[in-house]
Formats: sequence, C-alpha cells, structure tokens
Amino acid sequence: MKGNPKLIATLNSLLADELTAINQYMVHSEMCDNWGYEKLHKHFEKRAIEEMKHAEKLIGRILFLEGIPVVSELNRIYIGSDVSKQLTNDHKAEEEAIAAYNKAIKLAGEVNDFATREILEEILNDEDRHIDEIEELLDQISHMTLPIFLTTQVKGE
Repeated sequence: MKGNPKLIATLNSLLADELTAINQYMVHSEMCDNWGYEKLHKHFEKRAIEEMKHAEKLIGRILFLEGIPVVSELNRIYIGSDVSKQLTNDHKAEEEAIAAYNKAIKLAGEVNDFATREILEEILNDEDRHIDEIEELLDQISHMTLPIFLTTQVKGE
C-alpha cells in the first residue's frame, strides 16, 4: 500500500528519535552497571529494549507503506555524566518524543491513515509511561537526596 510521502518522512524522523534513544539508554545502562548501580542498569537496559520495539514497529510500518526505513541517521545523543544528569537528559528526550508523536498522530489522521495513527498512539502511551517513570525517579532523588537514592540502586545481596 503506497503511503503518504509526508507521513513516511515523519515516520523516518520518529525512527531516528527511537534509534537515538536506544543508544542513549544503552550508554546510560552500561555507565550505571560500571558504577555498581544494578537497579538503574536494568532500568535503562529495559528502556532501551522498549525503544528497540518502537523502532521495529516504525520500520515495519514504513515498509508496509512502501517507504524505505532510514536507519543510518541519529539525532544528537545527550549522555549524562552522573545519574541526575542522565535522568534529566532522558526526561528531555521523552518530552520531545511525546511532542513528536502527538504531531505525527495528527498528521496520520489528516491523511486518513488511521492504522498508522493507532500504531503511533500505542507508542505514545509507552512514551507517556516512560516520562512518568523518569519523574518518579527524579522525585525520589529530590526527596532522599542523590547519595541516599543511589544506595537504593545497588545490587542487593
């Protein structure tokens, strides 16, 4: 099925966002693993996998619409030098993703591609959950202070 060219370009832009997020989350995951923060390592690793699933859905939809998925383009990656900066950078990325998905959902409706809109809405729901989880961690840091919070993130014996 030949898709709307503007929508395919938008899907490729979203794909670049997801591929960027995968890389950012994986680096944050490995940094936390290196620092001994096992729970944060697993948190970021799980998030990277969820973003991979989003990328997979976008690639599948672009192919269905007879477009060519562009997987060689990434946006700027913002690596945090400490856990607070990582979460702040991830929060900003999720805010931008939510805005981009909302815009893409509107476009999909305007071009009467309601199946694509439904796929984008599913991903948007995940992004909403992601930002909520990041805000939960940031709230914990503000309530406990960073050093105390980090003591809760090491592997329990």
